[in-house]
Amino acid sequence: MPANLPQLGWLKLNTRQLPGGARRMHAAFLGKLMIELQVFSFHSDEIMHQDIVPLYAADIQDQLKKQFAYLSGGRGGDGCPVITFPDYPAFSEIPEKEFQNVLTYLTSIPSLRDAGIGFILVIDRRQDKWTSVKASILRIAASFPGNLQLVLVLRPTGFFHRALSDIAFKFNKDEFKMKVPIIMLGSVSELQGYIDKTQLTEDLGGTLDYCHNRWLSRRTAIEGFAQKVKQTAQILQSFGTELAETELPNDVQSTSCLLATHTEKKDKMKEDIRLAVEQGDDILGSITKPVTENPEYKLNQDQLDNQTTVERLLSQLHETETAFDEFWIKHQQKLEQCLHLRNFEQNFREVKAALDIVSERLSAFSDVGNSCSHVEHILKDLANFEEKSYETIAKARMLASEGDAFIQSNHYAMDSIIPKCSELHHLCDAFATETERRRNLLNKSLELHDLLEKSMKWCDEGIYLLASQPVDKCQSQDGAESALQEIEKFLDTGAGNKIKELNKIYREYAPILNEDLKEHVQKVFQKQESMEEMFQKRQVSLKKLAAKQTRPVQPVAPRPEAFVKSPCTSPGLQREYISNSESSALRRVNYRRGKSEMTELHQSRGGSAMDDEENLAVLRQHVINELIETERAYVEELLCVLEGYAAEMDNPLMAHLISPELQNKKDILFGNMEEIYHFHNRIFLRELENYVEYPELVGRCFLDQMEDFQIYEKYCQNKPRSESLWRQFSDSVFFQECQRKLDHKLSLDSYLLKPVQRITKYQLLLKEMLKYSKNCEGAEDLQEALTSILGILKAVNDSMHQIAITGYDGNLNELGKLLMQGSFNVWTDHKKGHSKVKDLARFKPMQRHLFLHEKAVLFCKKREENGEGYEKAPSYSYKHSLNMAAVGITENVKGDAKKFEIWYNAREEVYIIQAPTPEVKATWVNEIRKVLTSQLQACREASQHRTLEHTQSLPLPSSSCTSPSRNHIRNTRKMEERKADLTSLEGYGTTVAPKNPEKSKGWAKASHSLDASEENDGWSSAEDPLNSSDAEEEGGGGGGEMKLTPGKYTVVTDYEKGVSEEFTVKSGDLVQLIREGEDGLWYVKNLSTGREGWIPANNLLMLIGNSKSAQSLSSSESGTASSTLSTSSSCSESCNASSTSFSDIKG
Repeated sequence: MPANLPQLGWLKLNTRQLPGGARRMHAAFLGKLMIELQVFSFHSDEIMHQDIVPLYAADIQDQLKKQFAYLSGGRGGDGCPVITFPDYPAFSEIPEKEFQNVLTYLTSIPSLRDAGIGFILVIDRRQDKWTSVKASILRIAASFPGNLQLVLVLRPTGFFHRALSDIAFKFNKDEFKMKVPIIMLGSVSELQGYIDKTQLTEDLGGTLDYCHNRWLSRRTAIEGFAQKVKQTAQILQSFGTELAETELPNDVQSTSCLLATHTEKKDKMKEDIRLAVEQGDDILGSITKPVTENPEYKLNQDQLDNQTTVERLLSQLHETETAFDEFWIKHQQKLEQCLHLRNFEQNFREVKAALDIVSERLSAFSDVGNSCSHVEHILKDLANFEEKSYETIAKARMLASEGDAFIQSNHYAMDSIIPKCSELHHLCDAFATETERRRNLLNKSLELHDLLEKSMKWCDEGIYLLASQPVDKCQSQDGAESALQEIEKFLDTGAGNKIKELNKIYREYAPILNEDLKEHVQKVFQKQESMEEMFQKRQVSLKKLAAKQTRPVQPVAPRPEAFVKSPCTSPGLQREYISNSESSALRRVNYRRGKSEMTELHQSRGGSAMDDEENLAVLRQHVINELIETERAYVEELLCVLEGYAAEMDNPLMAHLISPELQNKKDILFGNMEEIYHFHNRIFLRELENYVEYPELVGRCFLDQMEDFQIYEKYCQNKPRSESLWRQFSDSVFFQECQRKLDHKLSLDSYLLKPVQRITKYQLLLKEMLKYSKNCEGAEDLQEALTSILGILKAVNDSMHQIAITGYDGNLNELGKLLMQGSFNVWTDHKKGHSKVKDLARFKPMQRHLFLHEKAVLFCKKREENGEGYEKAPSYSYKHSLNMAAVGITENVKGDAKKFEIWYNAREEVYIIQAPTPEVKATWVNEIRKVLTSQLQACREASQHRTLEHTQSLPLPSSSCTSPSRNHIRNTRKMEERKADLTSLEGYGTTVAPKNPEKSKGWAKASHSLDASEENDGWSSAEDPLNSSDAEEEGGGGGGEMKLTPGKYTVVTDYEKGVSEEFTVKSGDLVQLIREGEDGLWYVKNLSTGREGWIPANNLLMLIGNSKSAQSLSSSESGTASSTLSTSSSCSESCNASSTSFSDIKG
């Protein structure tokens, strides 16, 4: 066996991780593969069968090319290989090493059997000298490494050298002594007597086809192929060892990597084998090509040997490949099973953790409820929980089925899989069983609470029946019998509504009866017994009255406590007239029972209120959960856009996909989205999560971060440019590639709209939270947060219109905050100079879009644009503007409730504005009034210091609390502002009217009566701080507040905003103030219509003015305190308080 034959040591495989059957099968396949590899390697070495290091044609190619000796493939009579030494002039100059290598190589080519017979040497020296012949023979005899059978020498053909060779050979025969005879031949024909002509090459007169270059090329190819197959065998052996000794990983990722690595190596091995087979087929084809081309062609022995060798190598190569494929299938199956096992184990851990969480949450459903509504709510939560848990249970059952499939396929790790599958099946079944058990318990609880509530309701109805029976009618026999029939009929209804046996209830509902519920059952049963006892006593009394008619007595009104208010909504109170003796007893019973029932009623109502509060708490929790969950999703979407699109625009690897027009446009496309993301991710989301346990206080979170929400205004203002850019490049390959990488179903423009959608979502969630938190601590903050968010939305919307203004030369930011914007019909009615000549009024209105700023109002013409999306948004051409410092308004224009006036510089310019609806008009008038009032307030503050030097003002109270709460701070601030207004008004009330009021600058003179206000173009509002303060100061005599007391009053203005939608009052109606309720409400009866309802005290003060109780207003009072203020106002430019009188504007 050759020295480099592979050993069997690598069969010591690492199969300890496999079960017994798998290990035995694995070892069997490895053993079979090794046998094939050994045979394979042996046959590859058999080509070079020397015991020493073999020579290859490629190594001595240059030496073989000299052709001083060659193996033609010819054979002697007994199959001896023929080696030919052709005429080679420089034979003596061949180095000994080369000579030895060539002879050694040539003698190693024939098979061991042929080489053992011996070689025939043909030495052609016909063209040489005798001296050279002698030297050649001696050198060959000394260096030939193989067995010799015969040496044939073609002696020189020259006469002299031929004669000399004959003589010299005869006399020097001893010098040529070799192990075989040497025969001197004189011609080729003599040579053919020893070797057949067909076994001699053409240069020796034979017909053997021999080409030395072709022979050399083929030998090189065959030996290269032999080396290739030997290397393949060694690589297969090494790879098999690696596969066998590989430790199975313990995680999914490592197992996947190992399987991929081994598969990749296997594919490379298969490719190497394929190339080797292809190489062998090519060599075999070149050997058999002459036969293929000429079927009569006969291959010589060497060619036949080469053909046999190549065919044998190819056969062994195929067999080895087959054995390796079988081994790989088993190994791959082992790795795939290992991967399946690791996936199964990982999924098992995840599913097990999820099942533990589900089981823990299921165990939280231990409450059996305290009312029907509570139990129904728990059942609904249980159903929702079961629905949400369905996915987890389905995963667990699917994983168990997957494990069962592994077991059925004889997985090598069945011992590990079987317990896990059993555990999964057990947990799923246990969850289903426990869920069904808890549902049954809750249904039982619902059944019990339904019975208890029916019993309670039955008792309440019974008590009401006893209290509502007219006792005076029961004095007669017929009345008593009728009352008895009513009682008996009612008692018959108790069959399905009352608790019959308390112990039976205890036994039937034992699984759900905790201490509280058991106590509740006892109370209901005691109430039922008490009610039945009352009925029994009433029956006894009525039976006596029905059996014997008693003497009539004078009816006596019972005490107030004898009346029990009906639990129903419709019946009123009824008086009872009974005899003295029974009246006293019934009063005691009714009082005691009534007190007990009222206690039970209060407890029941308290429980109901508690249920409602719990339901509201659950709803609040749902809202805060939705708010936080959607906020997290929003933040993730923003991050996805920034990383998947915005960052990719700066990625050099993606630069070739971006068109030149799109480059450097990232800020336009995405705006300040990154700033929005950082605000929500770093600040707002974290703050929101702090309120998950206190959802009703989440308004504070919004208020604290309200200033940061202004960043949305910048984003929305950039949106038109962004959308325009997107429409130009929406088909860009860059955006398509980014969308593909992100696996987004929607394109980028849908995600660019997310910030706009999100800012509008907040107000909806705040409204929901406020609806469920009206009686909670944070309700005021929620309302303020909602108002602020709506203000931001309005500001964003207004700013979108503002940026579309064209033609304005100045800086719009200098005009102050944009308060309102909208489209109106506008007429002009200008008066110029002292002549008061009217301009020609335009009968056809102008269509103008007005922008109300803090310092000016702009008139623009709206121009519609063509295009799509934001490009279709209108633009506004600037026409002119009015400085708010010189603007006045008139609220009402006669003949149209939608019109009002804006006038400028003491009505030199008058603009009649027609709003789309009265509501829009009211909103604009209120906003303009606020601007004018704030300007007036600024004037007051500027002159207040001078006024306070001559008049005494009210001091501002200071708070003693060092760390007030938010609500307390807000209330304190409002109180300070209100007192500051009163202080300012009192200060101005003492000033002297100017000598020439028509020349003074300030607010225009007001009308003095309600009738006058209808004639004049003034604006009026009872809600205006200035007008209200002046009215109080005028009517109160000293600025004191009017105190409401019960009595009759006359209404001086219409009111349709009562708490009850049906309760309204008209001017002139006589109303009666009955009593004062909570939260500043008064219960009022309209004596003109007979309707009653609640009205806020502030509105009531406005409605009745200073009208006196139980009398109508006088004409003077009606002209002063009862009329609503009517003023046409304009803030002065100089704000000179010392020359301004406000007495003219008091109504």
